[in-house]
Amino acid sequence: MIRGMIRIFTDPRCLRHGAPPGYPERPDRLTGIVDHLRSRRWELVESSADAGNGPDEAVRTAVLALHEERYVARFERAAARGDSLLDSADNPLSAGTWAAAWAAVATTLAAVDHAAGGGTAFAAVRPPGHHAERATAMGFCFFNNVAVAAEHLRRRHGAERVAIFDFDVHHGNGTQHLFEERADVFYASTHQYPFYPGTGAAGERGKGAGEGATLNVPLPAGTDDAGYAEVIDGTVLPALRRFAPDVLLLSAGFDAWQNDPLGGMRVTEAGFRSWGERLRALAAEVCGGRLLAVLEGGYDLGSLPRLVEAHLEGLAGGGMD
Repeated sequence: MIRGMIRIFTDPRCLRHGAPPGYPERPDRLTGIVDHLRSRRWELVESSADAGNGPDEAVRTAVLALHEERYVARFERAAARGDSLLDSADNPLSAGTWAAAWAAVATTLAAVDHAAGGGTAFAAVRPPGHHAERATAMGFCFFNNVAVAAEHLRRRHGAERVAIFDFDVHHGNGTQHLFEERADVFYASTHQYPFYPGTGAAGERGKGAGEGATLNVPLPAGTDDAGYAEVIDGTVLPALRRFAPDVLLLSAGFDAWQNDPLGGMRVTEAGFRSWGERLRALAAEVCGGRLLAVLEGGYDLGSLPRLVEAHLEGLAGGGMD
């Protein structure tokens, strides 16, 4: 069995979001991860595929705490009409997209409830979320899963301070914008720059009451394990330690992998494992081990499952017995 305690949450409804030919964010991403983790005897908590196509009231309330109600209604109408996309060509719609987007949020909330109770969890979900703005779908994302989880921690669990570290190769514009005027949620990001979506310059540090609660660490294409280790150890971890969150959330994108078709970085499997080790140690130090990682990007289907497992091994505190 895997040493340490970490629980993986997923939902087969997340597979209902279909993908047109050649689309990188497709169901195979999640199928590969879940099948691999199950074969390796990780603890999976899987929701029922018959749980319905829409949200229950608690999940809807959590989403509407951050996303505009008229945006949610617009998304629902577009899905019901059978529209081919929402807001941009990066966000194609299929018959199952509406159900999948809600399942991703619901699963993330179940996982963060576990983390709030003192555990470590991973939400294996799609569609991803960190590009989703308050009223706009963007970059494969419809609802901002990790941001909704952060707000849920504040409202449902009484967390006074929540930190999000986003290590996807693309900057999480949506997450930053949702919290940039607040001091109770700290957002840190390492990302390739300049790159999609064009945000994430070092000078973006938050606004108003939230000034200083945003930390962007833009990195040039080609950054490798050593380059990431330097900024994570020297900049990100000290900032997270100073903020001292009650819960640590990760936007866990695996597209900084050296062979990812959408990224330009040179991170190895060992790199993702080491990030998990560092973040596990930090969470143990500052927030009683309360940590949730939420799947974002990662598009090399052949390597993605083992990259995720390497990171989880780091978070769990060891490899296989």
